[in-house]
Amino acid sequence: MLEQAPYLRLNEELATTLLTTALREEVNKAGFNKVIIGLSGGIDSALSLYLAVKAFGPENVVAVRMPYKTSSPASLEDAQAAIDGTGVESITIDITPQIDAYFEQFPEATPLRRGNKMARERMTILYDLSAAYDALVVGTSNRTEILLGYGTQYGDTASAINPIGDLYKTQVRQLSAYLNVPEQIITKAPSADLWEAQTDESELGFSYFDVDRLLYFMIDQRYTLDQLRALGFEDDFIERVSKRIIRNQYKRTMPIILKTGTRTVGMDFRYLRDWGL
Repeated sequence: MLEQAPYLRLNEELATTLLTTALREEVNKAGFNKVIIGLSGGIDSALSLYLAVKAFGPENVVAVRMPYKTSSPASLEDAQAAIDGTGVESITIDITPQIDAYFEQFPEATPLRRGNKMARERMTILYDLSAAYDALVVGTSNRTEILLGYGTQYGDTASAINPIGDLYKTQVRQLSAYLNVPEQIITKAPSADLWEAQTDESELGFSYFDVDRLLYFMIDQRYTLDQLRALGFEDDFIERVSKRIIRNQYKRTMPIILKTGTRTVGMDFRYLRDWGL
């Protein structure tokens, strides 16, 4: 695919060096030496795991599998392949009891509600274990998902630091192959595994490769509508993607603080360490 879109190709060695160096510096700056990652069996969390291991060594990385009763057994197996490949400590926690206990009160809940609840339940587990292990939570959301808002706020989008958040999904695949992430993880259909037979691309309505190409020209190159049309992108596709980006801006920011003072946190007041002082 990258042959069709060379502008998305990474310098793999340079990208790995930049990401692992920055990851180590930011985690150490916060006073931590260990990290913890929710491992789904998918490519995004696997790449975050492999980058973390290169940054800190396997002895300082903890991987957590958190299946629900309808989760694919293959996801657990794929996550185990990544654990075996990196040699990290791992924990498996079945989230079925707490999810089912909650939805006993809401039997009519949609798959979306249930999926969002699972994502947030997993993140509360990660943050509890982060306190137990004195480890910072590492994120697993890629740039494509972040721009499209394809994630659960305070669920899979929550983390202390995200090493892959500036990589398009296509680039995640490229870097995963470079770092020897297990082949079955790289080639499987992307899925949040929130309900049976769910896949990202069927839910989104387009392929990651197509949307990555559009996002590159729309966001990185700031092409106009006419320029995007000239590249062959259909108006309907451009509009659908553009609306998703705009509608989901709230997911990409910290909670909005309504200003009443002269030094509002996040606006006028920042800690000195944010400038490296």
